[in-house]
Amino acid sequence: MPAFTRRHLGAVATALALALTVAAPAATASATPDARAGLREVMFVGNNWDGTADVIRSTGDFARIGRIDVVPDRAERMAEINADPIKWIYFQAIRNGVGEGHDQLVDDMYSTPDGTSVVVSRPSFADVVSIDLATGDIEWRFPVSGYRSDHMAVSPDGTRVAVSASTSNTVHVLDIETGDQVGSFATGDKPHENIFTRDGKYIWNMSIGEVNTALDAPWLDWTKGDRRITIVDARTYERVKVVDMRERLDAIGLGDHSDAVRPAVFSPDESKLYFQVSFFNGFFEYDVATDRITRTKTLPKNPATSEDRTTWVNDSRHHGLSMSPDGTKICVAGTMDDYATVVDRGTLQEGPLVSAAKPYWATVSGDGTHCVVSESGADRVTAIDFATGEKSVSAPVGDHPQRVRIGHVTAGWTGPSAR
Repeated sequence: MPAFTRRHLGAVATALALALTVAAPAATASATPDARAGLREVMFVGNNWDGTADVIRSTGDFARIGRIDVVPDRAERMAEINADPIKWIYFQAIRNGVGEGHDQLVDDMYSTPDGTSVVVSRPSFADVVSIDLATGDIEWRFPVSGYRSDHMAVSPDGTRVAVSASTSNTVHVLDIETGDQVGSFATGDKPHENIFTRDGKYIWNMSIGEVNTALDAPWLDWTKGDRRITIVDARTYERVKVVDMRERLDAIGLGDHSDAVRPAVFSPDESKLYFQVSFFNGFFEYDVATDRITRTKTLPKNPATSEDRTTWVNDSRHHGLSMSPDGTKICVAGTMDDYATVVDRGTLQEGPLVSAAKPYWATVSGDGTHCVVSESGADRVTAIDFATGEKSVSAPVGDHPQRVRIGHVTAGWTGPSAR
């Protein structure tokens, strides 16, 4: 269990003000840099292959404010891995599979309510750590079950983080201040995305199955494992419902489509879920009340993209969704097709295809006016205006940016102190 438990006295007083959850984009986007005394709103960009997180402005030019080393304990972790043959095998498998020949050093990250720490999942090290933003020191570490950590989500009140443990089919829920586990639940194969509902009552987990095999032909889809949405009570962590998109896709005549739900985003009232699946250039609309897929949006293919599905990274074709705070626009990262686009939610008509190099994630700017995508193939983030669908600005970041999250730091913060 965690070796470090020093926390900050102001955390409880500010916890209820946090608005970081993906399930509540309107609340997140409405926060302003001076919304809470002594805190500044920022974006955290995880540079997966660097092992760093860039902290950038959440609006305007998105310029970098500071950079964090998220693997200050790298030598210690590598010594542990090299001393354990099983850990070493999994470490190498991650490097040569999902990591495309690179170590996966940061997948996801959220700041603590008081803006003094950032909590990071580190896939190759199979853990979650809290890093002090003033010193760069690790405050606590939680090793996940199995051999790889993945996507996280933060509760609406900012007190808990849920992290997927890929190889053990488990989601751990941790106290964000101490790193202590407060609950866990079982999922389908290879849990991936997590979403807290806006009221904090439920957690939705999407399992994506095996994405590193070459058995990618539609007729071999059954080899990919048990893929489903698991919905649990966020207090008891008891399962409430399981949604198998295989049945819903079959019902609309799309039996040849994968049922591996990738990035997903709720409408502001949470009546609709929009989600991407493996191998598909587009997304689906799922009506929560009627439990069925109500609309399908197919987006253009890039003619330069190979049709050999085994060449697509981790079974992705498109990977990354966000929604404007008013719920009228959906931003799509067309990963393997090298573009991003803003889609009108009412008509499902896409806007301009904005050129982007392997965009891997999409989020919403602090003022809610732009979609921000991480261009993992160009080491930059790019902002696209929700109103026009046109690119506004790009800003450089580190090597292979993936997850981008809104967060907070203390006012005047520019990076960890030099030591």
